[in-house]
Parts: sequence; structure tokens; C-alpha cells
Amino acid sequence: MVKIRLTRLGDHKSPFYRIIVADSRSPRDGRFIEVLGTYDPHLDDGLKLDADKAKDWIKKGAQPTDTVRSLLVDAGVLETKKSTQKTKVEKKKKAE
Repeated sequence: MVKIRLTRLGDHKSPFYRIIVADSRSPRDGRFIEVLGTYDPHLDDGLKLDADKAKDWIKKGAQPTDTVRSLLVDAGVLETKKSTQKTKVEKKKKAE
């Protein structure tokens, strides 16, 4: 399976990430297929992403990790999924 995920770069206590497409069996900082962009959590505008490439890979079946999914939603590439899980309050009301 192909995943869209982050790979870590940068110095100690100063991480910087690449958004990559990689085989799910390869290690986090190992071999990858393509770089889609970068993410720097220390900057307000730290997300640089090629949205067209990301959409193409998603159409081909690549699955983003949870973190990358939230970054893609922030970039406007993906739409948010409404949660189908009920909250504790809803479960408690239903039980009563």
C-alpha cells in the first residue's frame, strides 16, 4: 500500500518535515517515491505543498496518515470527514 506521510529532517529539537509518498513497508526516513511538499511546525505559514500532485496520488489510491490528512485539509486539498462516532455525551443520553 502507498501512503502519504511525513519524514523528519532538521536538527535536534528543531524538526522540519517533508511530505512524501512512500511504500507503507519502508522506514520513516527511508526510501520514498516522490516529495509533495514541506512542513515546518515552527512557522505560521510553514506548509508548502504541491496540491495537484497530492490530489493525483490520492486519486491513485495513496492513503494519507492522520497528521498528513489534517495538513491536507488545512491546505484545502481534502474536505473534512464528519465523524460517525458518537461522543460520550450522546451515548449517555441514548442510554437514559
